[in-house]
Amino acid sequence: MKTMRTHWMLASLVAFLVTAATGSGFAQATTRTGETGALEASSSSNPATGQQLQSRIRRYKIAPGDSFDITFELSPEFNQAGVSVQPDGFVTLHGIGDVHVQGQTVPELTDTLRQAYSKILNDPIISIALKDFQKPYFIADGQVGRPGKYELRSDTTLTEAIAMAGGFTDASKHSEVRLYRRTNDGWAFAQIINVKKMELKGQLTEDPYLHPGDMLFVPKNRFSKIRTFLPSPSLSAIAPTF
Repeated sequence: MKTMRTHWMLASLVAFLVTAATGSGFAQATTRTGETGALEASSSSNPATGQQLQSRIRRYKIAPGDSFDITFELSPEFNQAGVSVQPDGFVTLHGIGDVHVQGQTVPELTDTLRQAYSKILNDPIISIALKDFQKPYFIADGQVGRPGKYELRSDTTLTEAIAMAGGFTDASKHSEVRLYRRTNDGWAFAQIINVKKMELKGQLTEDPYLHPGDMLFVPKNRFSKIRTFLPSPSLSAIAPTF
């Protein structure tokens, strides 16, 4: 009787352990499936890639000092070559006088002039050709090898711009690179980028693309600020990396 009770207890224990293990495995599978589903939903609903692509496809906007040609398909007597944008953003056109065009893209400018000439012409057909315009650029300042103004070609990231400007110096603070963006009222602070952390982790997807007119500034690290007060130049060899 005692032996049968012992066998029954062992069988019950084995059944309990099997049930517990199965339940645990099911719970883990459910959790993993849930996590995967959440990640997939997050990935599918995250439009970051599209937003980054859209933010990089930007039309050029007319600026003071630019010039363009205007061609009228049906009224060539109104054609005008080398129309120059004045410092206040206005242009002077035959037949209609001054028109403000600063800040407009070529399609917007075409529509503006079409509306302006509609006062004296019936449904004018106008085409615009930019002749002289300011090339996109960025400014690199602070602790980089060659501070200055650089032409911005195609898609350029922050780290690529730093490399173009000669890279970091020994006094650079890699963890606090500052990005400034030009607005109508002047410079506006955009963000601080920890380039050191980004490169160590290999997360270059976080490397922001520059916009025309952006300025990056690399500040000094803490050690470089006190280096001039050190009694021996040999101590600079133990300078920490910030």
